[in-house]
Amino acid sequence: MTDKEKEDDRIQSPFRPKDWNEIRINDSWALFKIMAEFVNGYETMSKIGPCVSIFGSARTVEDHPHYKLAEEVAYNLTKIGFGVITGGGPAIMEAANKGAQKGGGSSVGLGVTLPFETSLNKYIDREYEINFDYFFARKVMFVKYSQGFIVMPGGFGTLDELFEALTLIQTKKTGRFPIVLVGTEYWKGLIDWLKSRMLEEGYISEKDLDLFRLVDTADEAVNHIKKFYEKYNVKLNF
Repeated sequence: MTDKEKEDDRIQSPFRPKDWNEIRINDSWALFKIMAEFVNGYETMSKIGPCVSIFGSARTVEDHPHYKLAEEVAYNLTKIGFGVITGGGPAIMEAANKGAQKGGGSSVGLGVTLPFETSLNKYIDREYEINFDYFFARKVMFVKYSQGFIVMPGGFGTLDELFEALTLIQTKKTGRFPIVLVGTEYWKGLIDWLKSRMLEEGYISEKDLDLFRLVDTADEAVNHIKKFYEKYNVKLNF
C-alpha cells in the first residue's frame, strides 16, 4: 500500500482509532450540538404519552418469526393504551413501528446516524421522528420516556440498551420499570452466565435477577408490562 493509499484509508475508514488532537479539538463547540439534541428530544418526546420501547436486531429479515413477533408485541401494546418507541431502523424496529401504527398507537422512532442505516423506517409517525448523532443523547430519551423495555433478540446495540437500563435501575438512578426479554432460547446462555458467573462470584445480587422477566410470546410480554403497573398501582394517564 502506497503512502497516499494509507492516508486515504486513514481518512475514510470509520473504524480507525482517533489521535489525541482529533479527540480534543472543538470540544467546547460540540456542547451546542449536544444541547440541541437534548432540547429537540425533550420537546418532541414530552408529547407522546405512555410508551414502551422495543429493541432488537437491525438485521432480522421480514419473514423471520422474530419480525412477526415484534409486530404482534407492538400491536398488543396499543390495545392496552401504550405507544411504541424504537430505534427507528429496519428489521425488528420496523416491525414494532408497523405493529404500533396498525394498532392505532403512537409510533416513535429515535434514529441515530450510522454508516449502515441510511434512513428511518416508513412506519414512524412523522411528528415523532428524531435523528441523533450522539448515542448517549438518544439513550436518555429511551430511559426517560419509556414505561417499559421489551428486548427482542439482537446484537451489541440491543445489549447496550438492556444493560444501560439494568444499571440505572440497580443503582437507583432512574425509577423502576419493567424489562422483558423475549425468546428463552436466545437469551438462555446469557442468563445462565449471569447466574453461574456474576451471581456466584458476587458481582450481582439475587434480587438483581428480578429486574427482568424472560418470556416467549407476545401475550406474556405485554401482560407482564400490564401487571407490573397494576401491582404498583401506578397511573399512566391512559
